[in-house]
Amino acid sequence: MTEPLAQGRVIGILGGGQLGRMLSVAAARLGYRCHVYDPAPHIPAADVAYAVTNAAWDDQAALTAFAAAVDVVTLEFENVPTAALDLLEPLCPVRPGRKALAVSQDRLAEKTFLRDLGLQTAPFAAVDRAEDLAQALGQIGAPAILKTRRMGYDGKGQVRLESADDIASAWAAMQGAPAILEGVVPFTHEISVIAARGSDGAVAAFDPGENLHKSGILRETRVPARLGAGQRTDAILMAANILNALDYVGVLGVEIFVTPQALVVNEIAPRVHNSGHWTQNGCAVDQFEQHIRAVAGLPLGDGQRHSDVTMTNLIGDDMDKLPDLLRAPGTALHLYGKPDIRAGRKMGHVNRITPLRG
Repeated sequence: MTEPLAQGRVIGILGGGQLGRMLSVAAARLGYRCHVYDPAPHIPAADVAYAVTNAAWDDQAALTAFAAAVDVVTLEFENVPTAALDLLEPLCPVRPGRKALAVSQDRLAEKTFLRDLGLQTAPFAAVDRAEDLAQALGQIGAPAILKTRRMGYDGKGQVRLESADDIASAWAAMQGAPAILEGVVPFTHEISVIAARGSDGAVAAFDPGENLHKSGILRETRVPARLGAGQRTDAILMAANILNALDYVGVLGVEIFVTPQALVVNEIAPRVHNSGHWTQNGCAVDQFEQHIRAVAGLPLGDGQRHSDVTMTNLIGDDMDKLPDLLRAPGTALHLYGKPDIRAGRKMGHVNRITPLRG
């Protein structure tokens, strides 16, 4: 087990968006300081972090200086270049480690990893050229979704094929990038499990949340999700299996399709997750504190839920609703400090809570 990080020590965070902002707040509650590294000059985490480094991911001098200034490094998003981690890992502990990022950054590697664990996924095939796409569609069948293997989020970097007539336009949309074709899973709803693993191997999971997307962006998460007792247990065990296989330290998000026959893993995110924001007002220990506990070598909290919660993302012009939201009872507002309101941009979220009785 890792020796717990002493009070006043510095946790480095790769990425300074809203997740880095909320991680910094959680760390401060536990007596730690956060040093954020991000190439962008104006970032939400800068408002609350102890220190900020604005430098490129390939700036070796800046990364070396950053490593010397912190006691442990974690991350707020999974697309940190692995070359940056290769430089950092010999200099200071990085949690979670490079393996989790290598798996999650490549959709083909991720699907293969999940399948090899014995978990059910959508049918998939690698697509590196138009001829591969025709062959893969013949094997998997339509409808199917062609996705870039790397990058892409909130519905970006993917296109749906309804028939073989869509092959040419779908391949053109990839612009030559390596891709993966995935069969469409006929699910009734999507859930996510937010779970953590400590440096001692202990695992703790929050209740699964049920997710609603709109235009490829998460709009709402409701807890509890529509699941039977056996399904809930199975979903949490799936997350624990993934955490242990990756020798993971920190919080991980696992998105799962619920079908009448089975639970199908959609994807994993090696970080705190948008669908876990409900924990800020539904649990004594939220996902951000849980992550800080894990990377600092502290015991995990149990994540027990004391309230039902509906988390709603505030996207773009949803900010016009602030006066009403501020007046609403049982409503907790979390804003990210982004000055520019744009369509499709996550500006904050709101948690509506209903305390449990009994």
